[in-house]
Amino acid sequence: MAPRNKDRLDQLAALLGERGVMHLRDAAHRLGVSEMTIRRDIAGDAARFAYLGGHIMPAGKVEPEQPYDLQKQADRHAGAKREACRHAFTHIHADDTIFIDCGTTLSHLIDLIPETMPVTVVCYALNIAERLSRAPNIRLIVLGGLYHPETASFSGPQGLDTLDRVGINTAFLSAAGLDEMRGATCAHFHEVAVKQKAIATAQKNLLVIDNSKLGRVKPAFFARADAFDVIYTEDGPWFAEEAA
Repeated sequence: MAPRNKDRLDQLAALLGERGVMHLRDAAHRLGVSEMTIRRDIAGDAARFAYLGGHIMPAGKVEPEQPYDLQKQADRHAGAKREACRHAFTHIHADDTIFIDCGTTLSHLIDLIPETMPVTVVCYALNIAERLSRAPNIRLIVLGGLYHPETASFSGPQGLDTLDRVGINTAFLSAAGLDEMRGATCAHFHEVAVKQKAIATAQKNLLVIDNSKLGRVKPAFFARADAFDVIYTEDGPWFAEEAA
């Protein structure tokens, strides 16, 4: 490898050390070369770099992806997910507007909302919306867009525009992995924009995960660990909540 290529890849490794995941376009811009050059460079150094869905990440931190099965995920660590949601539920109050992320963890949060409690809920996944639709006092806002059957969720500018027009008290986020250095990640890149918009819009952001997600890194980065006011697992807060 030519010294120039080595220097460039060392710079890229340093950037990934800070950010965890970078879009190919952003990496090319930061390093002052073409996207094709970056693709060629990382292809020649597969031991250090992985490329997936237009994004570059450290090869050793990415777990091999299996096809996502919503039903299997719902059954996996179900007890721990319910307990994590029980801790997070204390942040839901009557007449709040909340955002509930996609996936299977937060479906347990819905079961904790009393039938008599009036709440407005924003979501973008069919499994979440279907569960909410049976609650008599919940006003439901479903974000539309392109449907992704592998996660039963939607993405697109229509949903992001709706989030800009809704005042959210608390956003309840889920993740497939949380690493102190790499932050919160998920398996599907189409979820990133929705998660990030919800985080930017809400007054308070909570991450709700079970302990099996700690220390794991998935391909799609969406937030640093410090983007959340509280992170809940089945054991309670992962770090202390700061006073409001």
